[in-house]
Amino acid sequence: MKAAVILFPGTNRERDMVRALHAASGIAPVIVWHGDTHVPRGIDLIVLPGGFAHGDYLRCGAMAARSPIMAEVRAAAARGVRIAGICNGFQVLTEAGLLPGALMRNRDLRFICKNVPLRVETTDSDFTRRYRSGQVIEIVVAHGDGNYIADPETLARLEGEDRVAFRYASPEGVVDETHNPNGSCRNISGILSENRRVLGMMPHPEDHVEALHGCLDGKPLFDSLVEALI
Repeated sequence: MKAAVILFPGTNRERDMVRALHAASGIAPVIVWHGDTHVPRGIDLIVLPGGFAHGDYLRCGAMAARSPIMAEVRAAAARGVRIAGICNGFQVLTEAGLLPGALMRNRDLRFICKNVPLRVETTDSDFTRRYRSGQVIEIVVAHGDGNYIADPETLARLEGEDRVAFRYASPEGVVDETHNPNGSCRNISGILSENRRVLGMMPHPEDHVEALHGCLDGKPLFDSLVEALI
């Protein structure tokens, strides 16, 4: 599995992502600078990791979405290359038009950093096939602008096409406002593109892939990608 991790000014999670991908596949990803215009040939996966691209000025991800490398990311997505945007990367993908909706300020206007339960909503993707539908996992969140919003038509389409990947939930899998940390519509924490090859999610699966992390609930996401791409 050949992967590329995009580095923007202000990105701070690229090393964690590289480590997680390397551990899963045995192949070290390449880091691609946002000012470049190409990714290496034969890339199977492009990841936009977390952080504060361009200091989150204007709107989170708005400036990064206009970086030179994003033309290549769009072209790769059109070819069917798998694309994952985690936290700030999810924000960039929505700003770039590769995923619908937007990420707004958290409901209580405070930065959130804690482990949260997520319910796996679909296993019909190359990112989630190693989970079980309805499985509750624990993944850390670290964001100030993770409140996913979309118009009713978009939300209905996401639901009807089985494109909600994860939702915030209780440890028992109950989805309600009590267990919604940031106000996201319908507790959505991750979504898929129409062709199911682009994933955006706010929680950080790369933080839960090793025993030293105290949790391995992010590991099946990377194992899913390895299974699909190797």
